[in-house]
Parts: sequence; C-alpha cells; structure tokens
Amino acid sequence: MPWSTRQLADLAGSTVKAIRHYHEIGLLDVPERAANGYKQYKVAHLVRLMQIKRLSELGLPLAQIAAMGRADDDPDEAIRVLDAELAATVERLNRVRAELAVILRHRAPMHVPSGFAPLSRKLSATQESLLLVYSTIFSEHGMREFRQMLATPDETDDEFEALPADADDDTIERLAERMVPAVLEIQEKHPWSKDPMADSPQGVELAKNTMAHAVAELYNPAQIRVLQRLHALLENVTEVTPPAEPPR
Repeated sequence: MPWSTRQLADLAGSTVKAIRHYHEIGLLDVPERAANGYKQYKVAHLVRLMQIKRLSELGLPLAQIAAMGRADDDPDEAIRVLDAELAATVERLNRVRAELAVILRHRAPMHVPSGFAPLSRKLSATQESLLLVYSTIFSEHGMREFRQMLATPDETDDEFEALPADADDDTIERLAERMVPAVLEIQEKHPWSKDPMADSPQGVELAKNTMAHAVAELYNPAQIRVLQRLHALLENVTEVTPPAEPPR
C-alpha cells in the first residue's frame, strides 16, 4: 500500500516540509497521485529519502548531494571534498578554542582582534574602538607591528587619553612636544608606523579616509589639536612629511 507524505516522513524520521523541499530542488522524484489527488510514495521514494538523510548527516550540502546523483554513483571525490572541508572546520574550531582560552586567561572582551587579548585591559574605550577600526584597514603585518607598539606604552599615552576637550594652548603645545621623542623612537623601531596606510589591503585612500573619520569622531577637539601639532613638529624634525604614528 503506497504511503502518504506524512507517512513517508514518519518512516524516514523526516518532515513533510523537508520532503516538499526535496521535490522542489529535484532531489526526490514526485510520485504519482491517487484519484483523490494525494501523492502515493513507494519503496523507491523511501530508499532515496534515506539516502538523502544519511548524506546530509555526513555533512554534505543538498546541492552537492544533487550533483552526486544516485547513491550507486562513485562517491570518492565527494567524500574527499567533504573530508577536506571537515579538516578545515576542525582546524578553525581548534584555533577559535585556543583564542578563547587566551581571552579567558586575560579576561578580555571577546570582540578584541586576535592577539590583542593580553593588552586589552590596559586600553581605554577610545583605544579599543580605534583598535577595531584599525583591524579593518591595517594589513596583517601592520596589526603585528601595532600590537608591538601597544605593548610598550609611553608615559604620554595616559596624559593624551585624559586630556580635556577645553585644554589650553600651552597644555596642548607641551604635550605635543613631549610626544615627539616617543614617536621618533617608535618610528625607528617600527618603520611601518611612518606610513601605516601604505600596505593597507583596503587601499591607501580608503584607509586614510577611515582613519581620519575615526580620529575625528573618537577624539575630542583638544586631542585632535595635539595630533595636528605633533604632526607639524615631526615634519620640522625630520624635514620630510611622514604622518605621525597611528594614535594609540
């Protein structure tokens, strides 16, 4: 006696919705209908449905199951592809677990870029936001360089972060002057910092535009004036026009 869609679904441990979807994408043949209009599924449909279910359980996407054809086709290539995909997934999950262990050890926010967890608790909210912006425009090499730069903070960093928006001209001038030696030392140790946008995977113009927007929105007017004055002082010292190191 033929089965209804519901009966077929129950037999296979599937759902009516899934069976209808398999019909729509051509994975399961549509059976003949009885005089009353109901579908009449036979053993061949049950066998095919169990094949689809088993392959799905092994992780094959429905599109790949359709490409494989029937179960008596040679499945070796599909198995090799699936095994490679699973190996890549396992590697990714192991990498994520390792990163989570570091995040837990340092009690860092989960959203900090990879490798920055040990430094995250020392960052202000502004620095943390800038870090996330930089992760979109810095190259992998740049992020490694920037991580090393953050690992050796200068005494002026905290002063810059705490600078009030209404700081007077003398305060801004003194702070910018005190920052010059630190920046020059960083540029000597990390030449990348002289032009951090040069190797941006996003392109120089977009990277510069992104950084400019980030600085304008995340720093107060006095801090921006310090950066502008710092840039001018560096030009005078080096007699060239390298941009100052990325704000930390």
